[in-house]
Amino acid sequence: MRSSDIRATFLDFFRERDHRVVPSSPLVPSDPTLLLTNAGMNQFKPYFLGETEPEHSRAVSVQKCARTSDIENVGRTTRHATFFEMLGNFSFGDYFKAEAIAWAWELFTRHYDLDPERLWVTVFRDDDEAVDLWRGAGVPSERIQRLGMEDNYWSMGIPGPCGPSSELHYDRGPSFGREGGPAVDGERYQELWNLVFMQNLRGEGQSKDDYPILGELPARNIDTGLGLDRLAAILQDVDTVCETDLLFPTLSLVQEMAGRPYPGRDGSDDSTSFRVVTEHARSIAFLIADGVMPSRDGRGYVLRRLTRRAIRHARRLGIDRALPDLTSSVIDTLGETWPELSEHSSLIHQVVTAEEEGFDRTLRQGSRLLDTAITRATSVISGRTAFELHDTYGFPIDLTIDAARSAGLTVDEDEFAQLLEAQRRQAHQANRDKKGNAVSRQELYRRITAEHGRTDFVGYSAQTAETCIIAVLPHAEQGLVDVILSRTPFYAESGGQVGDKGRLHTSAATAQVLDTRLGLDGLHVHTVRILDGELRPGDDAEAVVDAPHRAATARSHSATHVLHAMLRRVLGDHATQRGSRVEPGRLRFDFTHHSPVETPPLQTLINDYLLDDPDVRVWEATRAEAERAGALALFGEKYSDTVRIVDIGDASRELCGGTHVGHGSQAGPVHIIGESSIGAGLRRIEALTGADALRHYDHQSTVLHELAALLNVHPDQAPDRLRQRLQTLTEAQNHLEKLHQAELKEQTQHLRSLTEQLPHGWLATNLIPSATSADLRTVATDALTPDGIVILGTDHNGKASLIATTGANTGIRARDLLTEAARELGGGAGGKGPIAQAGSGRPENLPKALAMAASKARDLLK
Repeated sequence: MRSSDIRATFLDFFRERDHRVVPSSPLVPSDPTLLLTNAGMNQFKPYFLGETEPEHSRAVSVQKCARTSDIENVGRTTRHATFFEMLGNFSFGDYFKAEAIAWAWELFTRHYDLDPERLWVTVFRDDDEAVDLWRGAGVPSERIQRLGMEDNYWSMGIPGPCGPSSELHYDRGPSFGREGGPAVDGERYQELWNLVFMQNLRGEGQSKDDYPILGELPARNIDTGLGLDRLAAILQDVDTVCETDLLFPTLSLVQEMAGRPYPGRDGSDDSTSFRVVTEHARSIAFLIADGVMPSRDGRGYVLRRLTRRAIRHARRLGIDRALPDLTSSVIDTLGETWPELSEHSSLIHQVVTAEEEGFDRTLRQGSRLLDTAITRATSVISGRTAFELHDTYGFPIDLTIDAARSAGLTVDEDEFAQLLEAQRRQAHQANRDKKGNAVSRQELYRRITAEHGRTDFVGYSAQTAETCIIAVLPHAEQGLVDVILSRTPFYAESGGQVGDKGRLHTSAATAQVLDTRLGLDGLHVHTVRILDGELRPGDDAEAVVDAPHRAATARSHSATHVLHAMLRRVLGDHATQRGSRVEPGRLRFDFTHHSPVETPPLQTLINDYLLDDPDVRVWEATRAEAERAGALALFGEKYSDTVRIVDIGDASRELCGGTHVGHGSQAGPVHIIGESSIGAGLRRIEALTGADALRHYDHQSTVLHELAALLNVHPDQAPDRLRQRLQTLTEAQNHLEKLHQAELKEQTQHLRSLTEQLPHGWLATNLIPSATSADLRTVATDALTPDGIVILGTDHNGKASLIATTGANTGIRARDLLTEAARELGGGAGGKGPIAQAGSGRPENLPKALAMAASKARDLLK
């Protein structure tokens, strides 16, 4: 059965059972406690927690997931992957165990035609109800195994919804491992489908089986996850997930590029490398398509780690520049099912190409540092050196070990492992603290929402509101508090637009609202500084938005929409938004494009459009209606079924929850102050709007007039006159440089006349006043021959410097000549091989230091 048929069968089965088909959410989650989307239930977490009421109590989805906890197993096992599609059915307080188990058994045995005799079941150790239900479905007791929390009690790995689970496994046969069921061998008895009976809330814990159960969820729910890759491997009768129709075209290309066949499941290093490269290429393509860019931390580091691991395994197979072609293969195979791959194919190609080139630079830089470490080492390269190469420069430890072995050295791998583990623990603790704070604050917001409901936002139609204080909470910054109101005119930061500012007035207090953000979806949190009195829960209050701040922000937001529209008009539809920041009088806009954008004509286009005063229309529709009307849904934003659309004339139509001007002319003028690259295939434009743009024009005019006055010309003539002056200055500098080079040649000729012949070579020394270190190096290297030594000194800007160069036939290290002389100057000698230098702030000792270095040279040439 093809993977497309597996998906369709699953969706149709549950659609017939009154499940609503829900699209996959992006791999970049909105949940601040998650790095990447790692399960189908992530987007439904608010439903499980009772924060939001679902529009339908049953759902089914095919969710994109990314997990890197098992990254080292990818390629080594038949089943592990860092990216996978998870088929899932969900119940939000509707059906529970009986239906979930019966439907799972029916779908597997009657629709996918899996052999019932090869299906095994695991349940949580004391879940007698699940055992009875499986027996009733037809599973014999000997193929039902009870396991502990680590295996059969599921959570997202962080505080939140959890519950006992039951898993369906398929016996792949003796060639895959030992008998004894899933409790004995996970390779042979492969887990396919996990049914989670989501009924509890968990707390913080150290591992999969070490966390407290805090209580019951508001309702009992069902969350299931069936790995498409694994089921496809069974139904298509192939050994590994890389041989399914999801990945086999990419695996075939790896074989073609490597010039040899995939050896199969033989346990060899080559077999592992073939599968790693194939699987990681898919993960990389999907992560980039969903907006993840390579970086040194966070989800960007996950992408970089996958990229570099894929490159290293590709090079083990003799493949250079593998990822551009391999990710293109992924797009060809899966782009129809997942259109975002095709839409961002150019970006994916640019990013992976840049990463391969960047990794080459890393390897070159790391190799130079490693060469230095090898030169200094006697028998062992320290684990700390290896760790610094790995941590600071991204140099792989296995390459360090290989290079050391080639030089007859070893690496202290134990120390390296200890440092790596210490770093991992530190990062884990910091991440856990961060998540713990976020989780505890979100739990507080949930309780407030459950008791008082969501904030009534009236800010689209009013900038003042009579309200009631629901809660006053501590803020991370001393002197501030977070205030939650029953209703508010303050816009909460979202969609790139900053939150509103303003004032709060009660009968007992006056407070300044510094920022507004969303605590949970629909719950506005106001960061407040109390100016006098005390804010108390239950007090009535008047909330007043800072009108100039709001108006300036609205100008920037409307200008951002028009900028986006004009970019697409000039560059093409590929120029899509990848991020934005909308502030009073200023905007930042990130978009996909591969080369610099000429901003003056773009700026003219934007301002001409705004001067025509296009109408600004805000309207609502269903998501489907908005898409049919051509509204742009912006990357990374989460939309409900009913959406808000903002039209600015006939050029711009976007889904948007932000605030905007009433007419297009109110958004201008727009002045672009910067255009730059922020990554492979990504550009950034920064601009000023409204009064800020006018102030910038005034400032530029003032600077131009001051410059014209200095040049004694009219402002229109200032640029040409300045160019003339700069050209004259450049010519003068070039002339001085020629004179300087001629002087250095004279110094070189004079130095040769000072040559002192010795039994095993010649020596020349001299003091050159007021020379730079670069000057000394030039004279010394020009005068040197293979049989000679040159030692020079100078006193430049109150600092003494010495330089020594040695010819190849002398066999003398230059640094050895300067060691004692450097001490006389109060410093140390540096350099290696035929050139070394020394320097310090004791110029009065320079003649003696030069004499000491010359004496050392004479001794060695005798």
